[in-house]
Amino acid sequence: MENFLTLLKSKKLLILSILTISLPAILEMALNTMLGVADTIMISQFIGKEALSAVGFANQIVFALIFIFSSFNTGAVAMISRAFGEKDYSKLKKVAEQNVVLNLIIGIIISISVYIFRNSIFGIYSISDEVLRNTITYFNIITIGMVPMFLSFSYAAILRGSGDTKTPMKITGIANGLNIIGNYLLIKGIGPFPEMGIAGAALSTSLSRVIAVLLYIYILYIKDSSIKLKFEFFINKKIVGPLWRISMPGAFEQALMQMSFVVLGVIISQLDTSSEAAFRILIQIESLSYMPAVGISIATATLVGKALGEKDIHKASETGYISSALGVIWGILMGIVFIAIPSLILKAFSSDASVVAIGATAMLFLALNQPGLNFMIVMSGALRGAGDTKSVMMYTSLRLWVIFVPLSYLFILKRNMGITSVWYAEIFSFIIFSVVIFLRFRSKKWVEVRV
Repeated sequence: MENFLTLLKSKKLLILSILTISLPAILEMALNTMLGVADTIMISQFIGKEALSAVGFANQIVFALIFIFSSFNTGAVAMISRAFGEKDYSKLKKVAEQNVVLNLIIGIIISISVYIFRNSIFGIYSISDEVLRNTITYFNIITIGMVPMFLSFSYAAILRGSGDTKTPMKITGIANGLNIIGNYLLIKGIGPFPEMGIAGAALSTSLSRVIAVLLYIYILYIKDSSIKLKFEFFINKKIVGPLWRISMPGAFEQALMQMSFVVLGVIISQLDTSSEAAFRILIQIESLSYMPAVGISIATATLVGKALGEKDIHKASETGYISSALGVIWGILMGIVFIAIPSLILKAFSSDASVVAIGATAMLFLALNQPGLNFMIVMSGALRGAGDTKSVMMYTSLRLWVIFVPLSYLFILKRNMGITSVWYAEIFSFIIFSVVIFLRFRSKKWVEVRV
């Protein structure tokens, strides 16, 4: 332990560089997650656990689609950060503009498709009629903001790849603040606003996403800057080819990951409403806990890509190791918090005694899961920054479909062990694949990946 602390002290400048880029990204991720937390608390307190379950099912599909089909941003960050390190700003802009075109096309196709087939999509869940009605109501309105959300993710990736993590943080803060205010006004019908219930929460979220994309358009297309973009409406094969090659493993990884979450949602839907609501709350708590690791992962991807663009392999390697160590330290700290005050955290989300009781049992295992979860998030970012998206895809897919999903199914439906067993399965999967991904990074085979 003493040697480890001495190592960290000797790398103060690198750590400072990581944290300088990470902190705005961490704040942005925290704001994004706090939005979900605010939605969860307000819907739970103002409407009820049936509405909370409905929003959970609707958002599971929305985020599955967004994460799968916005995976071109993974390739964009690798290519943009490499061009940024090479100081090739012309190439940087071309990649950015083509990435936006792809996100726009995909966003339109997906939004129309899911709206048409929404009843069939939610038919996979075993949920009550009331929860299903709420789910459809929420989903109908939330699809309005899907295209703006696709574009916002694309614009944020462009800025992060260029080393600017502050602007996405500021825009996210503004949009999320407006969303929370909108929730308060529209769910309960405060002042001149109508009481819309769950539809009000959906409308507020969609409007905040529209505002976010308008702010990004102003920053990237109207305001003068070194990476001012032009509106493009055509595909450039020379740019899209490498972008597609690097991004497709990420898209496939996200497809398998999000499918696993959908399958897990189907499994959870077999349980009672209190268990479903507790599960949604626990997912929100865990999402909030690992946001700093996501921020460090974003910074790591940018710095690793930039170092490789500068032909400094040693710096790229050091960045991956130090960033991952920071992720583990954060995971340990969050684990201690979860062990110390589980009920207090849960009561902030729900006053329902049955929901709190179910969630409290699982909090210990959320705590034990933190170090492995945070390590995997950051180390995956290091490999993605190097363009080694195929390895991350393979490891993530194997972890989810060989270990996590089968064990969750076995523990919940066959052994009746409840929602806590989701984290038994996750802990076991992280123990194995943390070792696997570490060995991949140590091999330095990612240096050979062409971007």
